[in-house]
Amino acid sequence: MTEQSGAAGKFTTLQSLIWPEQGICTERDLYTRLNGPAGMSSSDGTVYFAPGGEAKFDTWFNLFNIGKWKRSCALNDLRLALEGAGQFEVSVFLAFPHRSWERLVNEVITLSADRPAQLDLSHVFDLDFEEGILFFKLKALRPGQLTGVHWQTSDAPRRTPRLMLSITTFRREAAVQRTARRFEQFIATSPLRDHIRLTVVDNGQSVCIPENDHIIVIPNENLGGAGGFSRGLLAARDDGASHCLFMDDDAAVHMESLERTWMFLAYATDPATAVAGAMINGSHRWSIWENGALFQARCIPLHMGTDLRDPGQSFAMEFATTGRAPANFYGGWWYFAFPLEAVKHQPFPFFVRGDDVSFSLAHDFDIVTLNGVVSFQDSFTDKESPLTWYLDLRSHMAHHLALPMMDIGRLRTLKIAVWFFLRNLPRMHYETLAAINLALEDVLKGPAFFDENADMAARRAEIGALTKEEAWGPVPAPLPASRWRISPRNRLLRIFMKATLNGHLLPFFRLYGNRIVIEAKDRGHLGLVWGAARITYLSADRRQAYTVCHSKWKFLIQGLRFARGATRFLIAYGRLKRDWQKGYEDLTSEAYWRAKLGMTPPVTAGSGPRMAGKRDMDHGPSEIPLSSDHRKGA
Repeated sequence: MTEQSGAAGKFTTLQSLIWPEQGICTERDLYTRLNGPAGMSSSDGTVYFAPGGEAKFDTWFNLFNIGKWKRSCALNDLRLALEGAGQFEVSVFLAFPHRSWERLVNEVITLSADRPAQLDLSHVFDLDFEEGILFFKLKALRPGQLTGVHWQTSDAPRRTPRLMLSITTFRREAAVQRTARRFEQFIATSPLRDHIRLTVVDNGQSVCIPENDHIIVIPNENLGGAGGFSRGLLAARDDGASHCLFMDDDAAVHMESLERTWMFLAYATDPATAVAGAMINGSHRWSIWENGALFQARCIPLHMGTDLRDPGQSFAMEFATTGRAPANFYGGWWYFAFPLEAVKHQPFPFFVRGDDVSFSLAHDFDIVTLNGVVSFQDSFTDKESPLTWYLDLRSHMAHHLALPMMDIGRLRTLKIAVWFFLRNLPRMHYETLAAINLALEDVLKGPAFFDENADMAARRAEIGALTKEEAWGPVPAPLPASRWRISPRNRLLRIFMKATLNGHLLPFFRLYGNRIVIEAKDRGHLGLVWGAARITYLSADRRQAYTVCHSKWKFLIQGLRFARGATRFLIAYGRLKRDWQKGYEDLTSEAYWRAKLGMTPPVTAGSGPRMAGKRDMDHGPSEIPLSSDHRKGA
């Protein structure tokens, strides 16, 4: 973010370029597309050109979604500032869905160290559109270089956010130390250094990170992510922050994401605006895993599989996310920024899994996703276990029981548990079925159980003890050979296998069913398991595996247990719903969490150190000192 002065007044940078970064993502075509004699230096963020070289910035990380800024921030002025040296043909395009694009600018410009170019694009607001994306292309007419690009405005921000980053960690010392170092390097040169701080909530009480004006570490009891983020949220309140940003402890994000988030929050017309970061599986850093999600009986990730190497797919995703998100939209806590004034509920003590979903659903945030704001995560397929299925089911059912706007009735709520059970039965995950039964039984105990077991110590130990066959171990040598006797691709056979619960109703199925090996990428694909009596699952790195086998006895035990739990749920539904709705209010109150965490009463104004600018929270923006070259050392 930069601020420059010119004849027309001051210009504030809304968005600058993001470049490939070692350890985050180095796939250059996700950031810029070069053609002809042109090359990029990632170390200094410069593109070098010989005559005829081209650079195109129609990439997801560096396009400018004018539709979102127009809807949420009501801009009236927009400029494109270019820094570098040389002579270029510059073209600026406005892309619409389902119709021809506009070429807003096509000019020849000359850049020099003391003569950047600024293109006025304000006439874009005279056009009639809702969804729109801006991007530009440079063609070198003589040798030159591009050193900086800034989308700017002369409009004043509506507020000066005081943003507290909150990271919860549990015995991942190396990961969180690496994140803290990256943040410290970023904040040292950022013009936002007086407006952003980082709180590390250490649930393992094992992290050694030097504290300073920008980073504080809070040792905390291990009450999971819910307890850690509750502690961070309360710390943000006590520190005088206006906004809080929940992040994962590995925080594999480009630090420019912080500036884009901060600036969008500064200009948003709705003070309840929140920003949800996307997520990319680190195994395929060009593919979106989730760019926001919906919850309706289950979690539904949006835009999964979008190939960011394809401008058409990137544009389609941005067009689709321009309007206001649905009421059942939520943002994952790997990256979620929100205003504290709009917070009415603390996280529910789920320990982990589901706290981010209910937090979004319980608040009337206007949640926005921004291009380039994304966290790169390890593969989720390897993390699936009986414990995660237990955690997911109990939170899924709790959302529909506790939140009045999510009420779907007793049968449809029970159907969630049925879906969980039937999803795992064909895969012969009997230990997961036991965990699912335990989750249903714990939901029947009501919200008081979650208060009494906020640290999940007993349940984690119990589920850990039952997880034997479904635990990752070394890949056997040799790898079991596949044996196919029943083709899951045959439609009639597939229907037959479904009708028999994948052989659980057939005699001696263990002897003649398929024996197969499934890789991590297909772990959740039921289409492969029909007809299987033994399955070996491989991890994403192919270094670990586990094998499960058909067992009618285990199916009978868990099936009868599930039937008992389901019957109890149907009978007790009315009472359960009343208990959950009252319990949710109680267990998400600030008073509850302060007592649970052993915190002192909130700090009052003037009683301790607080973030800069607290007194101007409701009185418009304060002066923000900015420089135009701060990114060189970031």
